[in-house]
Amino acid sequence: MSGPPGTAPPAPRTTYVTTTIPYVNARPHLGFALELVQADVLARHRRHRGDRVRFLTGTDDNSLKNVLAAEAAGVPVQDLVDRNAEAFAALRGPLALSFDDFIRTSRDPRHRVGVERLWRRCADSGDLYRRHYEGLYCVGCEQFFTPAELVEGRCAEHGTEPRPVAEENWFFRLSRYADRLHDLISSGRLRVEPAVRRNEVLALIESGLHDFSVSRSHTRARGWGIPVPGDPDQVVYVWWDALGNYVTSLGYGTGGPAYDQWWSGATRRIHLVGKGVVRFHAVYWPAMLLSAGLPLPTDVLVHDYLTVDGRKISKSAGTTVDPAELVAGFGTDAVRWWLLRDVPRVGDADFTRERLVTRANADFAGGLGNLVNRVVTMAHRFRDGRVPVSRASRASRVSPVSRTPAEGTERLVAACREVPARVDDALADFDFRRAVDAVWRVVTEADRCVDGTRPWELAKAERAGDPAAGERLDEVLAALVTACRTLADQLGPFVPESAARVAAQCTPAADGRLPAARPLFPRVDEPLPSTV
Repeated sequence: MSGPPGTAPPAPRTTYVTTTIPYVNARPHLGFALELVQADVLARHRRHRGDRVRFLTGTDDNSLKNVLAAEAAGVPVQDLVDRNAEAFAALRGPLALSFDDFIRTSRDPRHRVGVERLWRRCADSGDLYRRHYEGLYCVGCEQFFTPAELVEGRCAEHGTEPRPVAEENWFFRLSRYADRLHDLISSGRLRVEPAVRRNEVLALIESGLHDFSVSRSHTRARGWGIPVPGDPDQVVYVWWDALGNYVTSLGYGTGGPAYDQWWSGATRRIHLVGKGVVRFHAVYWPAMLLSAGLPLPTDVLVHDYLTVDGRKISKSAGTTVDPAELVAGFGTDAVRWWLLRDVPRVGDADFTRERLVTRANADFAGGLGNLVNRVVTMAHRFRDGRVPVSRASRASRVSPVSRTPAEGTERLVAACREVPARVDDALADFDFRRAVDAVWRVVTEADRCVDGTRPWELAKAERAGDPAAGERLDEVLAALVTACRTLADQLGPFVPESAARVAAQCTPAADGRLPAARPLFPRVDEPLPSTV
């Protein structure tokens, strides 16, 4: 939007989008692919709307889980970490991800120096102290639990019995920040969505926050991880280490300009996280930042889980679905679309290949693909492949007064006009299903427009000598092609490959004619050939 004459236009928003960084004790699964795709949609959408965007993901290499997995496999820890981290980075191609940066906490030279600086800042604030501790430790969560937090003596997340651990560790004064965190979250200055997760975080704070251990003995960590500054007998707790990646990747420890642009100077700092790690991102991490005197994230957006046969997708539980293999069989956008169209904003979603196939065939082959094919076919059949110029378009060249849509196209024109704002509102609310439903309303209205206006009958009447029918046919075809182009534009952040196919089909060649109609989306009952 431009300002008054003689003023510079407002600067674009600066948006920083991050995912969690997963442990690399095994290859990636579809549960993390959900988070990657959601983050990618937000990043692409904000770029599409003119923001400056940085999208970060990566891997959490410095976990005891990784050490134990390497021991079980009989390989050096770094070898296992490198192999599995590469599999996570390689999801960029199969999932059509647009991340700008990928950090590996065991390899990236930016990371250790940033973690050490963050530690020292919190120490300077008087928030780190060392004491003896005994507790129950879940390796899967990398977290101590009290007996009251367990379910029948087991971790609610992993179903395992935590191990008793007794050692001397460094602790962080989390209790000091309870009131400030409650105020920030309840006021919305630190936005946690959806509301059910925000209420859980507030209840956790209200129940009383206790200082938490932020180091592990060098012996128990098997020497793997970042040594505590000034105390080499201790290793920095993996969650302290991992949470720091959001700023260490920006050169926080090295004084690079990226930190000022993308963290302290960003309009929005958005973390996408799974519901199992909300406390770390909405309580521990903001408290660490308050202690260090750094800006907080603006948004913590929480998704629920994917399940298989009702069980959470989990590497440790063996309920995994390999996203790369899934894409190899069914195509990138079939996988992305199911994750966006069928996964609710709140509540777990059960995945099956049958559901993915059904959704892809109904929406792509039978929905979007059928619509575009019909529209382009009619443009060739009735107008030699040329897109007619509508009456409204002709009028706009000579008059600023807008013309009302032709009869039968009103709802379609309105849907095309309203879809950008509807998508904006849905994604601002972290509701991907509502966002794609808003786009799909254009498909529904376009199909209704074809059925209601019956262009083939208008063409027949035109041939019989009715010029009004010909003018109305121009209006209808112009509205339908505009709808297809709108779909290509608005679907880009969600299914970029499919959007590009629709755009190519609806873009005239040098001779002014649309390409000949062809099936854009084959059915996916069988594995797809390589994408075009």
